[in-house]
Amino acid sequence: MTRQFETGNAPHLVPQNTVAAVMRQVLYALAPGVAVHAWFFGPGILLQIALASLFALGLEALMLMARRKPLKPFLGDCSAVLTAVLFALCIPPLAPWWIALVAMVFSIVVAKHLYGGLGDNLFNPAMVGYVVVLVSFPQILSAWPQAATGTLDTLAAVFLGHAPGTDGWDAVTGATVLDTVRNGLAAGQEMEQIRLSPAFGRFAGQGWEWIALAYAAGGAWLLWRRVIGWQVPAGLLAAVAVFSAAGWLLDPAQNPSPLFDLLSGAVILGAFFIATDPVSGCTSDRGRLLFGAGVGILTLVIRRWGGYPDGIAFAVLLMNLSAPLIDRFTRPRIFGHD
Repeated sequence: MTRQFETGNAPHLVPQNTVAAVMRQVLYALAPGVAVHAWFFGPGILLQIALASLFALGLEALMLMARRKPLKPFLGDCSAVLTAVLFALCIPPLAPWWIALVAMVFSIVVAKHLYGGLGDNLFNPAMVGYVVVLVSFPQILSAWPQAATGTLDTLAAVFLGHAPGTDGWDAVTGATVLDTVRNGLAAGQEMEQIRLSPAFGRFAGQGWEWIALAYAAGGAWLLWRRVIGWQVPAGLLAAVAVFSAAGWLLDPAQNPSPLFDLLSGAVILGAFFIATDPVSGCTSDRGRLLFGAGVGILTLVIRRWGGYPDGIAFAVLLMNLSAPLIDRFTRPRIFGHD
């Protein structure tokens, strides 16, 4: 006679993180930087985030329907929104509305779905969209506001192309501090003279150093939550600090300080939020360190000798190309084998 014993379900652990949960945490971590950005330069950044997110979700829905994929799980995973937010943080707050539309076409349609969708993209989608509009419309993408603008002026600038005030665009927009340093050095000035520009704050650009520190706080929270690994940020920031310090110590008159390079442009944003993309980056621990260091070195190379004042986007895309090769040569040892 066979006896029947009651059995329970297998003791599997429920996974704590989903794609949507991870994406939401990254968006939460970006909030301090967005808030500081809006404080210094007005609500334009919030408008650009809203526009880019709307275009990204619309294009995501169209591509999912074209590929006969269900809408709800993919639209709700926040991946398209995160792509839109990271792109919006890289463009001037008063950029015309169609800049976000053009960028999201290349980010969502080309860089994401034409490569197979979420998890199959070779390049970071946000950086693909940003580089396309940066190369195509350099004058628009270099017109950064020098002070905060009101809500009505922001709406008129973004949707109608009207410059805030009555003195034209040159009175309210200008070059970033990276542009100022680049142009000053090219004109034969020394860093001591260049630092007298009103674009400078204490260590880096006026207002931008606080924005960078806010992103660093959000990145530290992601590290504490173990949403991202420490290898990419450590490799990127260490490479920028070491190589920038070497140039500064050798010739401080012609090279900015390491703090300037770390707190200017998108280095902090890139270290914690862009280069840490798990799909387009490396997978092994050593590979992530090399990936981050490569992004940092290429960023400084482009800043010093390239055609653009801040090279973080180009550096990330170049290292995306190198990620499979880096992973090939940094595979961890299999236990039980030499």
